[in-house]
Amino acid sequence: MPRLVPRPAVAPSAATGHPSGPVDAGAVTIAPGIDYAVATVMVRKERTDLLVQRVRETFGLELPVTPRRIAAGATAFAWAGPGHWLAMAENIDGPAFDGRLRAVLADVASVTDQSDGRVVIRISGRRARETLAKGLPIDLHPRAFGVGDAAVTSVSHMATHIWQIDAAPTYELAVSRSFAASFTRWLGTAAASSGRLDEP
Repeated sequence: MPRLVPRPAVAPSAATGHPSGPVDAGAVTIAPGIDYAVATVMVRKERTDLLVQRVRETFGLELPVTPRRIAAGATAFAWAGPGHWLAMAENIDGPAFDGRLRAVLADVASVTDQSDGRVVIRISGRRARETLAKGLPIDLHPRAFGVGDAAVTSVSHMATHIWQIDAAPTYELAVSRSFAASFTRWLGTAAASSGRLDEP
């Protein structure tokens, strides 16, 4: 895989609007376009307890009520605000995931398919935290933001939803598809600009 250089390391795909493959720079790995089905879930008035119960029974996880991301198997829910979550799943397409959510949550929550509207980008490696700090206004130090934590924020003035997957550290960031190419260019430049990236 190519090493990140001081200019954008990958060009966006004309078909998808985001780079066509992962970039491994040793200290920082950027993998664009993680294959998630994505939907927003917003609780209906006075139905929070029922929503929590349905999610537990259907997906086997406790719906986070603080800024966290909780996963069970191929499905995860990330807190996106009071009464608001970003649901995601692997190995299923957007309409099918949206249909499954609606089938079990229709009377307790509003569900909207976001698979065509959001792109999830993964960044990992020893300098992932340092790279994101160049545009992220929140503290990613392990004492402040650890595995499972999530936040709705912005990166270089682009709205994003970020969560931490593991202690490597590995982060995933959901951004609007219309910003995906610009975001990944910024990310590649931020990773390369330190001049301290390892060889792959």
